[in-house]
Amino acid sequence: MALLHRPVHRPGRARDVSRETASPWPGLGLAVAGALVAWCVHRLTPAVPMLTAAVVLGIAVAHLPRLRTVVRGPARAGLSLAGRRLMRIGIVLLGLGLGLDQVLGLGWATVAMVTGVVAATFLGTLWLGRRLGLPGDQPLLIATGYSICGASAIGAVSQVSGSDEEDVASSVALVTLCGTLAIAVLPLLQDPLALSDLAFGRWVGASVHDVGQVVATAQTAGPDALGEAVLVKLMRVALLAPLVAAVAFSVRARRRGVRTASGRRPAPVPLFVAGFLAAAALRATNVLPDAALEWAHTAQEALLAAALFGLGSAVHLPTLARTGGRAALLGLGAWAVVAGASYAGVLLTL
Repeated sequence: MALLHRPVHRPGRARDVSRETASPWPGLGLAVAGALVAWCVHRLTPAVPMLTAAVVLGIAVAHLPRLRTVVRGPARAGLSLAGRRLMRIGIVLLGLGLGLDQVLGLGWATVAMVTGVVAATFLGTLWLGRRLGLPGDQPLLIATGYSICGASAIGAVSQVSGSDEEDVASSVALVTLCGTLAIAVLPLLQDPLALSDLAFGRWVGASVHDVGQVVATAQTAGPDALGEAVLVKLMRVALLAPLVAAVAFSVRARRRGVRTASGRRPAPVPLFVAGFLAAAALRATNVLPDAALEWAHTAQEALLAAALFGLGSAVHLPTLARTGGRAALLGLGAWAVVAGASYAGVLLTL
């Protein structure tokens, strides 16, 4: 089964050549402002993840009567740049939050369980998305978001798959919506499923998408559940690099002998993936002080929020509505797959 599907061309969304020479500063400034507003929303309503708020705000400004003219005109170049470049820098910094020594300390049985859950979720969601006939790279991106770490993983894979901005933004919106619903739904299932606090933490870490959503969900069962959930979640994040490398290899194979617009062949392993691995290796040395790690985490959140605001601004709701039902069905199916696979894995490893 091919991993990639070349994005479909959407009428009325032809690339504007003048965008290549337009100044990026208006769009970058708007993306930074959007990230700041998303941070304020998260501070006022902690249950709403900052990255989710950034996507929603980006979609909103793209459809407000006065702002949409700016978004589609002078700000478009900078917003697109934010969605690409700032996303890559944020993903590199994500590696600094990955404690490889702690992850491996969970044991090889847990490593095998998490790997199996990720594989089952990714392949199952990708297959279902193709069967439902979702356009472009939506099946690939949604499968990535559900299996690894939500919006960050979608952004990483989109960088090597060359996915359409609208596919990226709609996939992020769907994955973050389901991840947010998990905060309310999963705690209600702990007692009916007869899960101890430790088992509940592992289940949350293996099935909820975003790290912030994992924390918000697992903390309802206490500190033991929270610690276990975060470690299992970090193990899933560790699988981001090999997944992105696999997609990059698939892209390279499909474009064998074809050069990019800059005259170079696609790199076998993207530079930002190498940066992610280098950051994780640096974190494992324990040479960075806590203050530096805290600063890096803040910068990572800000960069990803600005990038996702830029991606959200590319969403065209009338087009999205035409596939909304199928995308929602895929989201529910993927949620069932990841929750079921991770529940079975937790029972087998505890």
